[in-house]
Amino acid sequence: GYIPAQTISQISRELKISESEIFGILTFYKAFTLKPRGKHLITICMGTACHVRGAPMILDEFKRELGIEPGETTEDNLFTLETVNCVGACALGPIAIVDGDYHGQMKTREVGKLFEKFK
Repeated sequence: GYIPAQTISQISRELKISESEIFGILTFYKAFTLKPRGKHLITICMGTACHVRGAPMILDEFKRELGIEPGETTEDNLFTLETVNCVGACALGPIAIVDGDYHGQMKTREVGKLFEKFK
């Protein structure tokens, strides 16, 4: 989850661990972020099976629709776009996960349809 940067020193004091170690942990694990995430999290699997089935094109379409790069959040704080190396559902690739819902065998033309429920 989101850990505000200004809380690192407090965490450091409470856990008696250096601020640099805390920062290293927060930036190493994808589960933590120093930037607030959007209301809706979109994750694109970039594992080998998804990659060869078109994940880069799916990612490009999400980037175009949202106007952001992976790791960024839209200015209205509605969407955050992320990539992962594998979600373990290779037979369904390419996969986009929107708020925990898996959308398998994605096609670029389906990307826009996913946003209709948020309008």
